[in-house]
Amino acid sequence: MQRPEAWPRPHPGEGAAAAPTGGPAPPARAGEPAGLREPSLYTIKAVFILDNDGHRLLAKYYDDTFPSMKEQMAFEKNVFNKTSRTDSEIAFFGGMTIVYKSSIDLFLYVVGSSYENELMLMSVLTCLFESLNHVLRKNVEKRWLLENMDGAFLVVDEIVDGGVILESDPQQVIQKVNFRADDSGLTEHSVAQVLQSAKEQIKWSLLK
Repeated sequence: MQRPEAWPRPHPGEGAAAAPTGGPAPPARAGEPAGLREPSLYTIKAVFILDNDGHRLLAKYYDDTFPSMKEQMAFEKNVFNKTSRTDSEIAFFGGMTIVYKSSIDLFLYVVGSSYENELMLMSVLTCLFESLNHVLRKNVEKRWLLENMDGAFLVVDEIVDGGVILESDPQQVIQKVNFRADDSGLTEHSVAQVLQSAKEQIKWSLLK
């Protein structure tokens, strides 16, 4: 699927320190029942991954439902408390539909509006997990995610852009991620070296 460059879209916030920008999906037309909305390309409100203590490891928000970092973190904590001890894969919280999956010591979440198709949200979640499973060499756990965070962000960016679903086929996502790495002139080995170097720099800065 080609990236829809012509579509107007908000610029996503990213990572643990970024706040979202952009606008929400269009409101209901005047006179429509509250439960009916116009179809929108902006399906996804947020994608985030938490550890088994509910701490954020990766997060991207695509509208202004939670405009501040404090609101985002509170939302994530509430979602984690609601979902971490259940066997279900779908939750309804705060007027939103949330699909989620656990893997060893990680919890993966995809958030959409209450009127979004659950199967569509689940297809994004499945694509996210399968793509990460490949990037992390079948080790979808906290340690390997932290060591391959750049690759994880690339995966998320290839699946969702500004709240628009770009791809739900993990094979296509993996090909695009590999292409972007090759296009930048970085081999898999050199990427690993760069990430290791960055980790060492962070470690030494914390020790000072």
